[in-house]
Parts: sequence; structure tokens; C-alpha cells
Amino acid sequence: MKNKIIHIFKLFCIAGLFAIVSTSCEDMIEEKKYDFIQPEDIEDSDDGANQWVTGVYSKLSDDIFRWSVFPSVLEFDCDYMTGPDWSFGSFGAGNFQSSEHATTMWEKYYNLIHRANYALENIDKMQHVSERHRKNVVGELYFLKAYAYFSLVRAYGEVPIRKASINSGLEDPNQPRQSIENVYTHIIELLAEAQDMMYKNTDAGFVEGRASAGAAASLLAKVYITIASASKPAGEQIKVRGGTPFVMNANDKVYTNPVTLIATKEQVKGYEGYDSMEYFRLARDKANEVITGIYGTYDLLPFDDIWTQSSKNKVEHIWSLQTISGDAKYGMTYPNAYCGTVNDAGFIINGLWWGCRDHWYKLFESKDFRIEKGVMHRWVREGSDNTSDWKGGSFYPDNEEWRKKAVGYTDAYGVFIPPVAPFNDGREYRSDKNASFLAFLTKYSYVTDNKIERTDANWPFLRFADVLLIYAEAANEANNAPTNDALAALNKVRVRSNATPKVLSGSGNIGTLVDFRSAVIEERAMELALEGDRRWDLIRWGIYLPVMNAIGGVDEVNVMKSRQTKHLLFPLPKSEMDANSAITENNPGW
Repeated sequence: MKNKIIHIFKLFCIAGLFAIVSTSCEDMIEEKKYDFIQPEDIEDSDDGANQWVTGVYSKLSDDIFRWSVFPSVLEFDCDYMTGPDWSFGSFGAGNFQSSEHATTMWEKYYNLIHRANYALENIDKMQHVSERHRKNVVGELYFLKAYAYFSLVRAYGEVPIRKASINSGLEDPNQPRQSIENVYTHIIELLAEAQDMMYKNTDAGFVEGRASAGAAASLLAKVYITIASASKPAGEQIKVRGGTPFVMNANDKVYTNPVTLIATKEQVKGYEGYDSMEYFRLARDKANEVITGIYGTYDLLPFDDIWTQSSKNKVEHIWSLQTISGDAKYGMTYPNAYCGTVNDAGFIINGLWWGCRDHWYKLFESKDFRIEKGVMHRWVREGSDNTSDWKGGSFYPDNEEWRKKAVGYTDAYGVFIPPVAPFNDGREYRSDKNASFLAFLTKYSYVTDNKIERTDANWPFLRFADVLLIYAEAANEANNAPTNDALAALNKVRVRSNATPKVLSGSGNIGTLVDFRSAVIEERAMELALEGDRRWDLIRWGIYLPVMNAIGGVDEVNVMKSRQTKHLLFPLPKSEMDANSAITENNPGW
């Protein structure tokens, strides 16, 4: 990564001892190691303040996303994602309480909050940090806390607010759960301050790879749209394409086309006291401030460049997980599950498990780059004999268009038309109706080395495409009807992917409030697939249960999708219930 240096400081707290490692991303140069440093030994300077903050950032990579629970806890539980039932496990089947996922999510995010509080307490004692730098690092810590609380309140509802580190003695460790409104008030306060304290991505002091003022403003827009949609009263409608995934024809499984379902909104518990229209206006205005450059420079990248290594942390990627190829702590394993690990021959030797469902794939026009280029249509798994003599291969989807490309066909004149490149390599390609043949996305395949387990795909926490769609959704709702500005934001995302632009009248009419709302929610499902958003979109709009249960039990590869009211929230972990005397009841149904 020439001329691009991302400093990642690894800060580990064990019984008050710290190990700090400063690593450059360019050729791993300028490496310095400091073992067993006491907090008071960290230099009272801008660099010292940086060490505290980057140590908190490091928990995202070396603790939260380093293990298999993330990102699966964010996205397994939705209608359009699937994979082998053994991989989805009890959590993917809706058995949240018997899974480590809900426990780990709670513990990891509260650990992040603790680290941020501890860093704030120590930075506050520093006397020689420049004023501008102090504002920025404090803003970053506020931002990281807000991100953690936003993740927690969406997943668990009422949660404790901890404003001091556990070992500071400044507050009782037994903290009660706060109302959803109180938690959001705290989140909004943190982000409102952070957006004005942090560097913009255009400022000289900004460090590429870290969060910026634009990240704080974008997250605030996402918070506002969540409150707005969740607080909208019951009875609103959204059109969602889904339903029963397959029918049996004798012993053959036949995949269905998604049908349009009219999902009726349920009131999301805990959000009843908000003025929905006010928060739609807030979301619209905040997203617009990001779009128009108030908080820095952001834009969409060309489709072919979105996920490449050279585009990391560029204008579309407002805030992403920072990773290092081959690193035991900062290399990620989740790209293996999405895209597979290959051998020297290019055969998949491990992974390639998690993908999108057939109904998701069928949402798109065939010319849309998000399936034309963004889905793996051909791959070769290593043969059972583990040799390069294996002559099989796989293709997806199993429809007429791709079957002709992969295996050839006989035309109307009886002439055999052979397979087209890259299927014309002498292999026997096949597709089937099981978990080995899914819409596997390519967005996490752009890694430095796909032959190793721990790679450097960056998880996109916030993307500019998300901000555009937040604006489109919020402008439609705030105006109580589609606007040209809302349409322009929606179409900017679509045109980038070669999709046909939407219109407000005539063919493809989305001229009503409900039609436009439905189009935006569907666009989010297409554009932000496998980025940890779909479950939370269904939850905030109060349509999670009808959409999930319309699948009719299991999906096409036998992952259980039936859900009950208790699934709207994750259960609090037993570890918290046992340790925190201020919490005496779990979420309903758990």
C-alpha cells in the first residue's frame, strides 16, 4: 500500500499492564514494541493520547472481529442470507440463548466501552496535549462509545449506560438497564459532540483508517433514521419480495420466484414516545450535510473499484475495520467464509459457506453489476482426492442463462453451442439445490492473499451508499411523498451499478409514499448485502416477523427462518445476569 501508512497501535489491558505495538501498513516498517508499560508511562503528549485512542480501535480488530462470532452475529438472522445449517448453527436457526453469539456481542461491546472510558480518564489527566488534538481524540472516543451503544440498543433494547471505566471506582459496577430513550439520548449527545470535535477526512491532522467527523455525522443520520422508522405507528405498509423458497415436484426441489408481500408494520417497543416525523427530518438533514460536504469529502466509487485494496478508506468508505494480511491478530478469517481460501491452482480448499439466498439474487435485473460482477458465477472446489486432476466445477445460478454459458446447449437447428469463457476449460460444470450453490458475493474477495486464512478485507461499518439511501428514505417520509431529491439519491446508487433508474410515474412507478419506501428498503437489501444491515432494517420498520415467517419454516438450504416475538431482541447473557445485581429480568421470552 504505497504512500499509505495506517498506524495500528495494539493496546492490551491485563491487570493494569499494557503492551503497545505500533505497526505501519507499508512493508511493516517503523515497528516499535513497548512491553509491560504502566499507564503512567505513556507519554504526556499528542502521541501518547494517540496511543490511548488507537488502543481502543484495536479492540475492533484484535478482539471483536478477530473471532468467528463477528460478523455473523450481525447478519445471520435475516431473510436474505443463508449457508450450511452446520455453519449457521443454533444462532442462525433462532436459538439465541443457546448460542455464544449473543453473549459475545454483549461482552465485546461493553469491553470496548470500558476501554474508551479508561482512555478518556487517562487523556483527561494529560497536561501537554495540544488543544486541537485533544478535541479530536476525545471525539473519536465519544464516537466509538456511541457506535457500541447503538449496536447494543438495537440488539438488546434497554441496556446499562456506563460512563466510567470499571476499575476507576467512579461508579457502581451494578448499573441498571436504561430505557431505550435514555440510551439514544446518550448516543445522540456523544455523536453531536464528536462530529464537531473530530477531524474531517480533508483535514491535515486526519489519519486515514480512523473515524472522522463524517463518520460521526453519518452514524448520527443512521441513529435518527432508526428512531424515526421504529417510532412510526403500527399499520404502515412495506412491500417486500420473498415468500416460500421452493416447491417439491416429485423428488425434485424447484426454486420459486419471490412474490410481493404486503408487510404491515408493528410498533417497535420502546420507541413509542418519539415524534417519528421529527426524526425523519433530522435524518434527512444530517444525511444531506454529509452528502453536501459539510463534514468532509465523500462520494461513490466506480463499481469495479469499490472493494479493491487501493480503494480502502477512500471516499465511499467512511469508516471501515482496519486489517492486516497474514497477521495473527489483525488478519480476519470471515472473508474465508464468504469467498473461500484457495490453493495454488485456484481451487477452493476451505470456506465459501456464507452467501445470499436465491430470492435475493432474483431481486436484480440481469444487467445489474451487483449480480453480474458482484456474485461468483463460477468456482472450482478441490476434488475429493485432493489432486489437480479434479475436472468438476460449479456455477450459479441454475437458470437458463447461466446453464447455457456453463454447459452449452443445442440450438433450434440442432447445433451444439459450447460453453463460453471461462467455462470452456474442459471442466464439467454443475449447479444444484443445496448449500454449496448460493449467491456468493465477491465484495470480500479483494484481499492481498486469498491463499491464507487471515486476510485483509475491511468490514464496511459506514459507506457513502448507505448515507444516500438514508437520505432517500428520510426525505420520502419527511415529505409524506417522494421528492425529486430523494429519487436522485436512490438513483445515484442504482446507476453506479448499471441498474435501470427508478421513476416517479409511468413504467416502474414508485410515485407513492409506500412504493418509494418499499423501493428504498429493497435497494438497501441489494446494495448493502452481507454488510450487517438487513436484520436491523427489518427490526426498525417493525416487519421482521411477517417477512421472516413468510418463508414458511426453512429456506431452500434448510436453515430455520421461523421466528417469534422473543426474537426481536437478543437475550442478555447469563454472565451479566449473574454479575450485575441491578438487572433481575431478561428480555421477554428468554
